[in-house]
Amino acid sequence: MYDFDTAVGKILEAGRFLDSKGWVPATSGNLSVRVGSDKFAITASGRHKGRLKPEDILLVDLEGKPLNDRRPSAETLLHLTVYRLNPDVNAVVHTHSPNATLISRLAKGSVELEDYELLKAFPEIETHETKLSVPVFENDQDMKRLSSRVEEYLKKHLSTYGFLIASHGLYTWGRDMDSALMHAEAYEFLFECELKLMALR
Repeated sequence: MYDFDTAVGKILEAGRFLDSKGWVPATSGNLSVRVGSDKFAITASGRHKGRLKPEDILLVDLEGKPLNDRRPSAETLLHLTVYRLNPDVNAVVHTHSPNATLISRLAKGSVELEDYELLKAFPEIETHETKLSVPVFENDQDMKRLSSRVEEYLKKHLSTYGFLIASHGLYTWGRDMDSALMHAEAYEFLFECELKLMALR
């Protein structure tokens, strides 16, 4: 859990990292961290993540309402859904990478990642001899409806570390921003492997 100044620094740094990888093109993606027990710092709407400034980060309450006059990301409710269901999560990352976007279009309901050594990048996974399911939700401009579907799924599948929105991108999270970014990087590698396997079949 971060104070606001630390949260801002973490988000700025994460934005530059994700931009350097090409995972948040144009003004896509959004980043957030938990601040105290009842507030969250999140990127403002329409900001380029590789060129974020401190004033591009704002505080929202548990309902997603901004605590100043700036407009938060349209997808704030998805971040808050993850935080509400996972008290140990302190950072959420949303990317629009080519790999995540493409595999979300090709997958039928979920992406099944099995027998990869890199699965051990995720909490409580200690062997490659496992399967990790990444659910894919249909895109929806109604954030309340989409958040409700995500919440329903996550309540039933506690060992979920990320989800995809079809033709859109990836959401993943962690106990801190470093963990969330590590999970994003692991998913990117795994999605790329799966896409290459699909091309060979």
